[in-house]
Amino acid sequence: ALIHSGSVMALPFLSAVFLCSFCAVLGSQQPHIVFILADDFGWYDVGFHGSEIRTPNLDKLSASGVRLDNYYVQPLCTPSRNQLMTGRYQIHTGMQHQIIWPCQPYCVPLDQKMLPQLMKEAGYATHMVGKWHLGMYKKDCLPTRRGFDTYFGYLTGSEDYFTHVRCVPISALNLTRCALDLRDGEEVATTYKGDYSTELFSQRATSIISKHTPTKPLFLYMALQAVHSPLQVPDRYLTPYSFIKDHHRQLYAGMVSAMDEAVGNITLALQQSGLWDNTVLIFSTDNGGQTLSGGSNWPLRGRKWSLWEGGVRGVGFVTSPLLKRPGTVSRELIHISDWLPTLVGLAGGSTNSTKPLDGFNVWNAISKGHASPRLELLHNIDPLYNDIAPCPGSEKKLTLAQVDSGDSWTKSGFNVSIHAAIRFSKWKLLTGYPGCDIWFPRPGHNSSSETRTSDVDPLKSVMLFDIENDPEERNEVSAQFPAVVEYLLDRLNHHQKSALPINFPNDDPKCDPGPKGAWGPWA
Repeated sequence: ALIHSGSVMALPFLSAVFLCSFCAVLGSQQPHIVFILADDFGWYDVGFHGSEIRTPNLDKLSASGVRLDNYYVQPLCTPSRNQLMTGRYQIHTGMQHQIIWPCQPYCVPLDQKMLPQLMKEAGYATHMVGKWHLGMYKKDCLPTRRGFDTYFGYLTGSEDYFTHVRCVPISALNLTRCALDLRDGEEVATTYKGDYSTELFSQRATSIISKHTPTKPLFLYMALQAVHSPLQVPDRYLTPYSFIKDHHRQLYAGMVSAMDEAVGNITLALQQSGLWDNTVLIFSTDNGGQTLSGGSNWPLRGRKWSLWEGGVRGVGFVTSPLLKRPGTVSRELIHISDWLPTLVGLAGGSTNSTKPLDGFNVWNAISKGHASPRLELLHNIDPLYNDIAPCPGSEKKLTLAQVDSGDSWTKSGFNVSIHAAIRFSKWKLLTGYPGCDIWFPRPGHNSSSETRTSDVDPLKSVMLFDIENDPEERNEVSAQFPAVVEYLLDRLNHHQKSALPINFPNDDPKCDPGPKGAWGPWA
């Protein structure tokens, strides 16, 4: 009971040896943990946020659990997965810039202990299905070398849903290589062409569940390809959405329905296998929706790749018979880096062997409605930021030259031309160019009041918002609260001092798998 009530770190009088023996005594009482991560799933794209897209399984599961209404992720794929697996801000792993592209020779640093390794130490069987995207240039970077007993999925960031082929331009070789990216363990999986990945991955997940011995605690990480581009889905999922006129949105809606069905199938498998009564299931998106590919974050500002709420406020919920206050909505501040200490704490494990964590154990905030231990959240600090898909009609970005030379926000020592954002309590501060700043209209509606208009204040090098009262980031208030601005700039400066140098190497032409190979380790 002591172990399950909070973080192991809150019990300093227990030695690591005692904890391990105590975990063994707990045996089957350790909860099974299933973490489902969707890809590019927008704030407005779930039924319980009012979407026209039907998500009956997500709606039902979240209604009987705890919906996370003040939950944050990173604005891109690799950073969110990195922070989920390490419990550390991306500035502390040197991965604060962009994503890992297929031919870049790096991965999450090998001296970072990952979540599945800690779960294994706590006695769990660890399985991963789906998208890795945390580096694969050498074998030591693969999921099976970072704590997972089994792995079935793809290593890069996106691919064809049916052929499982990824096409990558290799500039050093002046060619674009299309090759298979699907692995079963560390071996290339060649027999699944034509199988839609959402269904393929859910079938593998349900197979793992059905074969699992209930007395052994299970950790299953299900990283869905859905609903990332390309927009592909079997025709049968499109029928309910004939009313959607935008073809991209219609395809996206069908992909969401397929994903919702997959989540329902996984839940059913847990119930039929007798695991459900002792399972904690977490659902999360990895970043905000990509409006270029059918997603919507309405009424939030911005999209994927941006530090606006539309890029970083995530759809998420926890459902479990073990929750103390099911059927509630949590407004407590929670971040994707909090899952590592939270889940390891639930498992009765220890985080003593990790590098210093930025995440907090938030189980009591979720399950019992206690105040979150998290008061501050660093969204990111990226001096190299560039938006590879600029806003329509707003290709210009803030640069150092555009920062007013008389700007009063300089005494903190933080360079306010840098792309950065930080949250403290109800306040959110953004510096530099945060990314696409449009309020994209609600799907099916074209009201000009829902988009950026000419009377909106232009972007500034320092912007402050009261996110609790202004989640749409429409009222910039830095002039009214200069003391808050200075405090948050000081905090950004503090975090920047602890940041590792950015690791973002040039592509290595040796990544080329050749005309008959597959994407995978080459170093």
